[in-house]
Formats: sequence, C-alpha cells, structure tokens
Amino acid sequence: MKTLILLVSETSRALAETVSRELSGCQIVTKEEAGRFATFLKENWAEVEQVVFIGAMGICVRTIAPLLKSKYSDPAVVCIPSDGKFVIPVVSGHIGGANDLARRIAGIIGAQAVVTTQSDGEGLWALDTLAERFGWKVEATPAAMNRAIFAFVGKKPTALLLQARDAGTDYLESSLPEHVKVFYNAEEIDFGQFELLIAVTPRVLPSCAVPTLVFRPAVLHLGIGCRRQCDPAGIPQFIEEQLAGAGFSALSLADISTIELKKDEPLLAALHQHFNGAGVKIYPAEELRQIAVPNPSEKAFEVTGCYGVAEAAAMAAAEGGPLLIEKQKCKLTEGNDFTFALAVDFKGVRTGHIEIVGAGPGDPELVSVRGKRFLENADLILYAGSLVPVELTFYAKAGCTVRSSASMNLEEQFALMKEFYDRGLLVVRLHTGDPCIYGAIQEQMAFFDRYGMSYHITPGISAFQAAAAALRSQFTIPEKVQTIILTRGEGRTPMPEREQLHKLAQSRSTMCIYLSAAIAEEVQAELLQEYPPETPVAACYKLTWKEEKIYRGRLCELAALVRDNNLTLTTLLVVGDAIGNRRGLSRLYADEFKHLFRK
Repeated sequence: MKTLILLVSETSRALAETVSRELSGCQIVTKEEAGRFATFLKENWAEVEQVVFIGAMGICVRTIAPLLKSKYSDPAVVCIPSDGKFVIPVVSGHIGGANDLARRIAGIIGAQAVVTTQSDGEGLWALDTLAERFGWKVEATPAAMNRAIFAFVGKKPTALLLQARDAGTDYLESSLPEHVKVFYNAEEIDFGQFELLIAVTPRVLPSCAVPTLVFRPAVLHLGIGCRRQCDPAGIPQFIEEQLAGAGFSALSLADISTIELKKDEPLLAALHQHFNGAGVKIYPAEELRQIAVPNPSEKAFEVTGCYGVAEAAAMAAAEGGPLLIEKQKCKLTEGNDFTFALAVDFKGVRTGHIEIVGAGPGDPELVSVRGKRFLENADLILYAGSLVPVELTFYAKAGCTVRSSASMNLEEQFALMKEFYDRGLLVVRLHTGDPCIYGAIQEQMAFFDRYGMSYHITPGISAFQAAAAALRSQFTIPEKVQTIILTRGEGRTPMPEREQLHKLAQSRSTMCIYLSAAIAEEVQAELLQEYPPETPVAACYKLTWKEEKIYRGRLCELAALVRDNNLTLTTLLVVGDAIGNRRGLSRLYADEFKHLFRK
C-alpha cells in the first residue's frame, strides 16, 4: 500500500476515486471500514508512504498528531477539504514529498495547492531534499541542516562552493537566488562577507567560522589490486584515512573497481561493506590492458594480464577521468599486500564545457527549456548568424560574449571556443533546428574529442516538426503513410546512389527535403518519377520566423512555387498525401487499446 486515501464522508467518494485513478497503489478507506481512523493509521503508519485525508483539517490534525515522530520518517500527509477546492500539505512537506504530492493532486482535481513552506513560497532551494533529488550524500546532522535552512530562507549572504559537475550543480547554477554567490575555489571565499556556506564537493574542506552544509556527489572511483586472499582487516579504515589525508571524502565514492581475477577477494567484499552505498565494478583484463597507466608494472602484467590493476580500474570506472591519487603500494600485515588508486569521474570534473544547443526553427520561444537555461548561463554564445535569429541570443546574461560564426572559418570558431573553455567557462554553440539534422556539428565534435573537451548536445525542434505544425498536418496516415523521410536534393554535395530522390520516392512516404530550394526543378523532376502530379506539396519559408511564409500546391507546381516567390536556402520542401489529410482514424482510440493507457 503506497497511498492511503482516508474518506470522512461518502459525499466525497467521486473526488477520492478521481485521485485514486491517477496515483498508483492507492487504497480508499472510509470511516465505516476503518472503525477509528486513528487506530487504523497507527496499525499502518510504518508501511504507508502517503496519506491523503479528504475532510476537515482539524480532524486530520487530531488524527495524525499522536503518530508524528520526525519529518525524516513520517509519511507525507495532505488534506483535501470535502469541497475539493484546496490541497494542503500537513506534514513532511519536503523530505516526505507532501508538497509535491499536493501539487500533483491539485493538478488532478483542478484545485489550488496551499504550500506554506517558506522556501517554496519564495522559489528558494529546498536544501533538505537536494541530496535525495540528485543522488548526493549530505554531511550534516539534522540540527545543522535546520540551521542552514533557517539561514538560507532568511536570505543570509550565502557562498555556494561547487567543486564537481552534475545535473544538481547545473540546477543550482541556473537558479541562483540573489543572496547566493557561486565559487569554484574555496580559497577565493571571503568568509567575512557570508553567513552560510553550501558546498557540493568531494574534497575535505578546512573548518570555517560560518555554518556549513556539505553535499557529497558520487564522482570518485576507487581502484583496488591485492595479493591473493589478502586479509582485509583494517584495510578499509586505512584507505579511508588515506583518502582524507589526500583531501578527499569517502562519502563521494561512487564505486570500487578491480579486475575480474579479483572479483571474489575478501578485500573487495570488505570495502563494499565499509563504504556503504559505493557500487562494485569488475573489468576483464583485456579492457584494462588497453588503458595507459602512469605506473606500469611488468610483474602485474605477468600475474593479471594488465599493467596496473588499481590505476586502470579506477580510470575505467571514471570513464577517462584523471587520477587524483596514483597507485599506492601498501601492506598492513605481512603477506597482505594491496594497492589502491583514486580517479574522478570525467563528467564530474569542474572544467570548461561546451553545450551544442538546438535553437529550434527560429521562434525564440521554441527553444527547449534546457536550451534556454544554457543560453541564460553561457559565458560565450557562438551562434550561426545566417540561420539563427539574433533574438535567441537575447537570453544571454549580462557580461556574456555573443558572437556570430557567419564570418568565421572553422579554425576561428575552434580558437574562440577553446579560449573560453580553457578558462573553465561555459560555451554555447547555437545551431538552427536540431543540431544533429544537417547541423554540420561532426567536424566540431571531432575537434572536441581530439582535445578531450567536455561537451553535450541539447536537441532542438527541427524544421520538419515546425512544418507539420504550420501545415496543421499529421505526417503519418493510419494504414497509408507510416514513414517520414528527411533528406536533401543533390547539389554541390553528392548524394549516395541508393539515396537518390527518385529511389526514396518509391515508398510514397511523407518527404521533407532540406537545403534544396535552389534546385527545385531537379527535385520536382525526380519526385514525379514516383509520386502522382497532383500529390500535395508545401514550400515552407523561414518556419516560425516573423517572415514565415507557406506556399501550398501540387507536385507538378513545386518548381514554380519556389521560383515565383523567390524562395531561398531557408526553405523546407514537403511532399506527400499526409499534407492537410483528415481521413483515417488511429486505432489507438479503439476500445481494445484502452488498457495501454491504464496504470
């Protein structure tokens, strides 16, 4: 039983059933069935995760009051008055998830969530949920957490120290409250100016005079090698001390890794038990042998088949991330030799970063939420000026450098991006549409790979999707057209023989043809070899831009549409019977498919 819905009156039965249909694992219990709610809840309190009380708030509070122990263990409780107008979190708002549950239920029944937690009301971070949300461990007692929350929601000057990178740190950087200043180096913080320190770091911090809340991201990888049947007594504690002495917290260990030959060693089991929460990774000798380690050993190769078990295993687990502690040869007792090494996750290293962002077809509001967030936080925006509207760069923060790549060659673009990257800054390379569709990003990624640079792609809405929306067309027709072809005509760039337009046209699919307005006559001639002359076509110019124009017609008129309207490179040609089609009913709406949409 995940969610318990307590129903005071049968008059609210419909409300309870609506909530139950949308939330999984619900049980509706009436007063008659429970006998006394207080007794029923006492018997089930430890097993239930969420309690939805439909009735008066006073009854709800008096019922649960004797059962409350701690926000860290109590289930989430929300109250819905019988008229269904409000949903109110009662206890365990953040930690237990009552605030989120209230918002979810409010959306289901069309009510208003009344969340009274101060951080929610002011749009501040919920510090006590960050660890669970992002997979971190928290280094703070409940009392220290409460002190930090009190200072933070009181908007005391706060220093945010980020010494790792993951989804959580990206979120914190993108949503900085006004009273928070971000740092990447502890030595740069003047603690005389701050009353709270929040840190996301695998590093051991020196003591400071202000209250401190430390989150430990899982970015460290411990590699292990050992003599056969090595006695593990004292070794886990020794390694933890060595990590701390080198300035790293064992709470940030993501995993312990070794070679397949050592997978059943008692030491590995002891380390896994000691470093609670750290996973175990086992690698074959063939894989570890391919990794160049700083301290290769011929003896290790003779015994294991690789030149350094601890270093290679740590580097493999870190996916190429650098070693923080090179191989340490240790022996606590005679005959129990072991080695260890520590690496940091490649994606967790706090370095520069390049985000290739799909701008969408043109309308600044069609960039993704993620893409907009990167634009707002970028230190350099390099955009394809001839194809991307400059309005998209208006999301840039004050002080951001914004440059068009229209007049640059590839070498100049690389040099500019690397200049910012090497300074540890965020670069956004802004491409039109979706960068992976005719985005010319392959050469750039090859450059980034060559220099071992951190980069990622944020997809965007492609022109073919914008075309379907502008044409009010579903580009697939049940039982007639189930394929969409994205292609281009043969211009200066040759097409593979098997992808000639007249061959692709044999399927009579919906075809979206990019970069081909200048050769519209050739495109029309090839398509007419397979499509009937009366097949619907559309020439879509600057989709979603202020200058957008859509010209419809028949395939036999395609070249004239393009020529007579002086259409240019920013034109997508669409051909197929799906344009404007209103015939055909999807079988997903048939009764036999309804079970697919039920929980």
